[in-house]
Amino acid sequence: MEKVWLKQYPPGVPATINPDEYSSLAQMIEESLTRYADQPAYHSMGTTITFSDLDRRSRHFAAWLQTIARLAQGDRVALMMPNCLQYPIALLGILRAGMTAVNVNPLYTPRELQHQLHDSGAKAIVILENFAHVLQQVRDATQIEHSVVTGVGDMLNFPKSIAANFLVRHIRKQVPAYDLPDAVTFRQVLRAGKFLPFSPAAVTLDDIAFLQYTGGTTGVAKGAVLTHRNMVANVLQSTAWLGARIKVGETIAITALPLYHIFSLTANCLSFLRVGAFNVLIVNLRDFPDLVNTMRQFRFTCFSGVNTLFNALLNTPGFDRLNFSGLNISLGGGMAVQRAVAEQWRKVTGNVLTQAWGLTETSPGVCINPFDLQEFNGSVGLPLSSTEVSARDDAGQDLGLNQAGEICVRGPQVMRGYWNRPDETAKVMLPDGWLRTGDIGYLDDKGFVFLQDRKKDMILVSGFNVYPNEVEDVVATLPGVLEVAAVAQTDERSGEVVAIFVVRKDPTLTAEQIIEHCRKDLTGYKIPRHVYFKNELPKTNVGKILRRALRDELNPK
Repeated sequence: MEKVWLKQYPPGVPATINPDEYSSLAQMIEESLTRYADQPAYHSMGTTITFSDLDRRSRHFAAWLQTIARLAQGDRVALMMPNCLQYPIALLGILRAGMTAVNVNPLYTPRELQHQLHDSGAKAIVILENFAHVLQQVRDATQIEHSVVTGVGDMLNFPKSIAANFLVRHIRKQVPAYDLPDAVTFRQVLRAGKFLPFSPAAVTLDDIAFLQYTGGTTGVAKGAVLTHRNMVANVLQSTAWLGARIKVGETIAITALPLYHIFSLTANCLSFLRVGAFNVLIVNLRDFPDLVNTMRQFRFTCFSGVNTLFNALLNTPGFDRLNFSGLNISLGGGMAVQRAVAEQWRKVTGNVLTQAWGLTETSPGVCINPFDLQEFNGSVGLPLSSTEVSARDDAGQDLGLNQAGEICVRGPQVMRGYWNRPDETAKVMLPDGWLRTGDIGYLDDKGFVFLQDRKKDMILVSGFNVYPNEVEDVVATLPGVLEVAAVAQTDERSGEVVAIFVVRKDPTLTAEQIIEHCRKDLTGYKIPRHVYFKNELPKTNVGKILRRALRDELNPK
């Protein structure tokens, strides 16, 4: 395969990276903790910790895991927290102790939590007290031996810590009663760890760094096995692309997407850690007025998000009055960025929204656009260093350039497989290390990758393929539309037709106006046959619209 995309690489970006540059992800982390010791690392709710603070506290946490919890190298430790200071401290402690991190969505139901803890075999969990009642319901059905409970304000400076915990517990009453008799607090763990020996683990690149669960919206969640080599490779690939846009002491990233999600985990937590950047953590992603108020306090340079987050901010009062003079990276991933949103983002911020793409199984980065583009190009970008991308048919054969097929990926960031699920692994892994992504798209003459949609979301109207992203892009350009999702609805005549769910910005907007608008830019079979108005659309924890839930609403089984 000719790697035509290499000719489009920005100056200084290498064709390949060397994952063997480090012996493990832990070594990479420890190098940064030492190199940037005096620099600010994380900020949350008025409190900032330095890389030196992070080094010390994560070492204390690692010592507790090894000595008090008596966990062995390779044991799984679950993290069930939003973006608070405890998260990076615990995560780095787990990795430095040679154990495997299992990220858990804090909003999981008891059933979902039990599945993930049981499936991963996690022996310990660090959990925000707001969700401890959920753990109580399932802990006896899992292998959990140690529960570490923390309050959202526990790592904040005094008296902010007391005020934050009092507000959450007693004013907002957001901590349901729970009973975990053997649980210890995060503060107790760090206090104990201060006086315990820490033994750096002899971890190799082939050891497992993360069991990162995926597929919860399409069936039973599966754990993608991400090794230290996978993660080191993707961090090196990502930071190679950042180049001169990252300056130590000047790079401030607003981290609104949850760190337990693979996009934010690699991009914000690990890649920015390697280059000495400063992460401003947002605890509640959905409190947009508070997010804007936090952004107002910093001359931020980087912002990563998903389409719905960009759109929500653009519609939040006060956002357009923020100081965007330092913003030089606006990174969109996780779902397709709509052109209407990207153009409005550039108009308001003066910064081009750069689209990237990846998936949990690739740690997650696969493609990214150059940051010096003058306008949004609709592509998800060029394959990262040491990465190959190919559009293939159902038999796994390469289709060449400008031919749409299932996008397949090969590179050092591709997972080892799914945890304890060789049957599921076999469904997505082709010979020679190629991964089927489930995304339909093509590569153009220059090697830019264009995605059309998820294979499973495609709508088949009388034998013609309709991609929901295309329909959504058109509808989103209508000024009265806030959000839109397109799905298949069963139809007796054509098998399926296009149905759209719309959240209105203009309450007077009608279905007829939307359909008439679509007639100008969509051929007949792509035009929505049904329009449903809703107050809000179902979303994942990072704001990705759940099309499956909407399909099920229209087509109950």
